Amino acid sequence: MKALLLLALLAAAPLTLPAQPAQKPPTLPAGIKLERDLAYIPDGDPAQKLDLYLPEKPADKPLPLIVHIHGGGWRGGNKFPCPVTGMVLKGYVVASVEYRFSQKAVFPAQIQDCQAALRWLRARSKEYGFDPNRVGVIGASAGGHLSALVGTAGGKKAFAPIGGHLEQSDRVQAVCDIFGPADFTTVVQQAEADKNVRNIFTFNSPTDPYSLLIGTRLEDKPRAQAASPLHYITPNSPPVLILHGTHDTLVPYAQSEQFAAALKTKGVEVWLQTLPGSGHGGPAFTKPAVLQLTQNFFDKHLKSAPIELVLIPSADLAVEPPKSKAK
Repeated sequence: MKALLLLALLAAAPLTLPAQPAQKPPTLPAGIKLERDLAYIPDGDPAQKLDLYLPEKPADKPLPLIVHIHGGGWRGGNKFPCPVTGMVLKGYVVASVEYRFSQKAVFPAQIQDCQAALRWLRARSKEYGFDPNRVGVIGASAGGHLSALVGTAGGKKAFAPIGGHLEQSDRVQAVCDIFGPADFTTVVQQAEADKNVRNIFTFNSPTDPYSLLIGTRLEDKPRAQAASPLHYITPNSPPVLILHGTHDTLVPYAQSEQFAAALKTKGVEVWLQTLPGSGHGGPAFTKPAVLQLTQNFFDKHLKSAPIELVLIPSADLAVEPPKSKAK
């Protein structure tokens, strides 16, 4: 679980981070082995690869799989190193997915890549020792958006499949969305109405990652809806855990409130963990109770553990918001 300590710290990086070069492999914890840069689309784009973290000693039975999708404004970031590697020591296989950035290919390229990676993984579930029917996804910021979209759009063929393995499902059984955008049609209004902070983006400008992702202005409702996880919710959507700070200057907290309300309306299990005063990441996201909540969520839904998932009292996670960000 200690590896999860890195998740909120890495996720706190601004949505506008440039792509980072590959780093030297860190020393993995004992008991974990890594297979790097597996092409989930043969002869595809250099970004269409994933890393796979496996137990050094094969398990007696298939393990659940957690797929990590990194953030970076759909324009940067890196699948490596993976901040949830330590979940391997908790009885999981972990995959970390790379995808094409919006400066190379606009939406829906990103979700097409993630879905292709899921199908590729499922086609090799026996080889890698995981259960194709117990798959969860986790990500923060842009990765939270793609994780949520993987969850709500899975199995619907809303996006033209790429990469083959069409006999395999792209559905997942659990989603952890860490301050990811949920509705591109409301983000501008919610940012303007936020009484806690002023959003850092000039929407519909060359510096706006939202409009750059969809390749047009956010007022283009069909394109904005197509990129919105909220647009695909049905009663069959998988359970969702959302983590979001109230003073987020990149993704309005109201995005997660709206997403949670829409899921509840459709009868989908959802937990919205509020972190008062926190921004786009920060130390409250690394508190032991938050990390335990995240693991409990996956254990409950991917291992059928007899766990009653209880949100942490907001007061226990409250931090002093940055005064310079207040309106």
